[in-house]
Amino acid sequence: MHDELMALAGRLEAAGERPPLPCPDPVNAAMIRNWTQALGDTGTWDDVAPPAMIQVWSMPGLVRRPDQRGAADEVLAMLDAAGYTGIVATNCDQVYDRYVKVGEQLRTRMRFGGVTGPKRTAMGEGYFVTWYQSWYDENDERVAEMLFRVLKFKPGPRPPAAGTGGKYPLRPAIGQDSAFFWDGVDAGELRIQRCAGCGTLRHPPGPMCPKCRSLDRDHVVASGRGEVHSYVVHHHPPVPGRTAPYAVAVVELEEGVRIVGNVNGCPPEDVRIGMPVRLEFERMDDELVLPQWVPADAPPAPPPVADEAAGETASGGLEIELTPTFIISAAIATRDFMPVHHDPAQARAQGSQDIFVNILTSIGLVQRFALETVSDAALESIEVRLGAPAYAGDTLTLTGDRVDDRTLRVRGAVSIGDHLTATVRFARGGATPHTPRVGSAGIEEAG
Repeated sequence: MHDELMALAGRLEAAGERPPLPCPDPVNAAMIRNWTQALGDTGTWDDVAPPAMIQVWSMPGLVRRPDQRGAADEVLAMLDAAGYTGIVATNCDQVYDRYVKVGEQLRTRMRFGGVTGPKRTAMGEGYFVTWYQSWYDENDERVAEMLFRVLKFKPGPRPPAAGTGGKYPLRPAIGQDSAFFWDGVDAGELRIQRCAGCGTLRHPPGPMCPKCRSLDRDHVVASGRGEVHSYVVHHHPPVPGRTAPYAVAVVELEEGVRIVGNVNGCPPEDVRIGMPVRLEFERMDDELVLPQWVPADAPPAPPPVADEAAGETASGGLEIELTPTFIISAAIATRDFMPVHHDPAQARAQGSQDIFVNILTSIGLVQRFALETVSDAALESIEVRLGAPAYAGDTLTLTGDRVDDRTLRVRGAVSIGDHLTATVRFARGGATPHTPRVGSAGIEEAG
């Protein structure tokens, strides 16, 4: 199948952009109202549509017309026939030339981008499929463009159903020699065992000093700063509660000992030997906290503390309770009728533990957070990369870091890790963007 798949992908890629198709409905106030209500967007959208809705206007909906064939349909069908029946979106990069107005009848063009694989992922063996889409107004002027990537995978063993108390499935083994370390983690400290006889620091902790053989020990509190001594990027086998790929590093602390932990806060391909990192505690569930590492220049991400205002957190973030009603209504408002976002049995049959948030909702929530964070701004682009699924029953917390006056980095975290990382760019001067951008062939593909 692989050779036939790659041959088909080559033909589709060589065919270039497909003829334009009219979007099923004009830009209209009813769909905008449904979208904003489902996503909790309280912005004022009187005569224009939220830019992150752009894909909604061309979604086929529950019933697909014969002419509404996507650029990747043939590839996806071949993968389905070969047993790669699972599908999750992984990347969505949108660029907005201008906001579209109520009443406009848009047209869309698509072109196939390529296939990579097979690759081992946390979901199972799969292929990454990429395509591009652009939208045009009645004057054939482009208003937006998008890169979209999905993973088509062979579903693995069915995971345990939800309802396990929300506990992170991997628990540390805590014994007499290591209890002090985990007590320190609970207290927000990184404790390193020290020999009370000769002062030698050691990690992992043990009953006897390897240098002087003393059984007496105490501990010091590490600064939480160090650099990557070595690392691996984990792809397989699947690890419960983690979405591959992710970097696992041996970090050499300023105190001279080395400790292992995940590197969060950046794509795994950005990790390098010698990279300065700092400690950040990651809450895995109500009981377990793990010491992890982030780039030294990454913004701090303290655990959010609920405020009295609904949807707000004391750290300036946005909390979304992922109820089944929210996930299903948001999927419908984005015209996404994939069963994995509506039907728990279908979701579990594809290797998920429950229904989960679709990427059109994720990018809409990034837009909501960005415009609530930076008032009177207009969006020029949003780039989203998905990580851990955002399952029903969890909470999604969005936080951000203002890089400069035109760039906001957004992190969306759930209990099992980062659901998304995103980069939002604002138009110059805060006005609605009108300047044409580079064509879809110029979008940089996110690995």
